[in-house]
Amino acid sequence: MDSRTQASEVSSHTEPATRQRRPGGRSARVRAQVLEAVGELLLQTGYDGLTVDAVADRAGVHRTTVYRRWRDVGTLLADVLDAASDDAWSPPDTGTLEGDLTALNEEVYEALAHSGPQLTTALIAASFRSPEAAQALSAFWEDRYARCAVVVERAADRDELPAPADSRALLVAATAPLYHELLLLRAVPDPTLPRRAATATTAAARAGVFRPAAAPGPGPGAG
Repeated sequence: MDSRTQASEVSSHTEPATRQRRPGGRSARVRAQVLEAVGELLLQTGYDGLTVDAVADRAGVHRTTVYRRWRDVGTLLADVLDAASDDAWSPPDTGTLEGDLTALNEEVYEALAHSGPQLTTALIAASFRSPEAAQALSAFWEDRYARCAVVVERAADRDELPAPADSRALLVAATAPLYHELLLLRAVPDPTLPRRAATATTAAARAGVFRPAAAPGPGPGAG
């Protein structure tokens, strides 16, 4: 944060109500500074080194401001993830299912494959230590899968699929190889992986692998 503004304490008791409610005002600036500081410290120190006091110091915000609004590290991490969902991102439309899945995978690859610590992986790791972060991360993935369902809907409209498909299962199959290779196995990044995973998933989708599971029928003797 080379141009970070050094903010003094924000007090709900002394700040005029109009300033508290003003969109993009001081409160929004403080939130942006604090959340940026959380990300920086998480990368530098890991979850064990992340404290409210350290975040306040890095952000240039009075510690009581951070405690009053976020309370603890878990709430800070959850807000970082909530903020990541406050965007206008949508999946690309390349004109084909394989192209769309490849484009999605390339975004995942860019987030995971670069050398050095990445905020994506740091937040995933932190979610295993913080219930609040885990819940927020799950909500983030739910939001992303919901936005990406249009990829499968477009493929169906183009008659690329032989039958209705479970969009969640299809999208998980397309992206899972990247997380497995780059996060779990820590394999050497392979720039062909996004397309290879997309191609394999597209072939499976065209074969009808991702048909929605049939609802269970009545049990024996029902009726």
